[in-house]
Amino acid sequence: MAQERTHYEVLGISRTAGQDEVKAAFRRAARATHPDHGGDAAEFRLVSLAYKTLSEPAARATYDRSYGGSSAYARPSSDAEASYRAEPDPPPGPERRRAAATDATRYVPAFTPGAVPVLDRATAGQRIHGAPRKRGLFGAHARLAREARTVQLIAGNVLDVLPSARLVNGLNSPADNGHLDHAVLAGYRLALVDSMMLPRGVYRWDGATLLRDGKTISPPRLAPAVRRMQELFPELNVTGWTVIHSPDGNLHEPVVDYARGADPSSAAGVHVVNAANLVRELKMFLGTGPSPNVVDVPVLARLLGGMY
Repeated sequence: MAQERTHYEVLGISRTAGQDEVKAAFRRAARATHPDHGGDAAEFRLVSLAYKTLSEPAARATYDRSYGGSSAYARPSSDAEASYRAEPDPPPGPERRRAAATDATRYVPAFTPGAVPVLDRATAGQRIHGAPRKRGLFGAHARLAREARTVQLIAGNVLDVLPSARLVNGLNSPADNGHLDHAVLAGYRLALVDSMMLPRGVYRWDGATLLRDGKTISPPRLAPAVRRMQELFPELNVTGWTVIHSPDGNLHEPVVDYARGADPSSAAGVHVVNAANLVRELKMFLGTGPSPNVVDVPVLARLLGGMY
């Protein structure tokens, strides 16, 4: 079942539209949908709500930070359904195959002459969006350093082998007033990534608690954001990772063991890994999903709207 359209889709404008464009789009849509002119009353209410929100800068900013409503598309019911409802079926016979991560990038919906996309082609084609930004007064230098290391790790080891993946840095958390360090979108899978810097050694993750020498270490609270993002983007498979960096840059340190019998992602789909395993698991997760060569333009636009 299709989900609710965003306000931008209702008015037929891009997310970068200025106030004059918003007003002009509202006038066109209102004339076409007003019940007095033979239009549909329900559609006119959607048009009016969209204009009311997008015409007020504060309301628009709040709407964008909340990731701008639901997507216009429906999620495949499982990974076995490799086709997406907006994609044409592949040809029958021996030529039919599952899309590969190295296939040519496809934009959904496609950029067509005369259409008003929710995101322009140049922005949709950009591989990395945003950068670590200062927030708060304490610990900013250390946080920025580890976030920059994560950006370099993903850019150099994941994006290079997944040409249709898009890395977005510095998002607002939809679960609270906090922040998300990074999000990586590829096809219909979304990876949320936070980071820590810890001394070398052996740590144990049981799916809920991180331990070293019997002492509990609190990783970032990523699970609520994963759950909320999954609700906001039902068409995606959303999973989270906390990567632990070693101060000396060794990708294989520290060592993170999983407690026997524990599901390493049981905490609402959150994994705790070192840098080497983050690369390996992200490539597997993002590269084996349905249509990993697709850039879902409305989803990417909503993520960019959620940047702080």
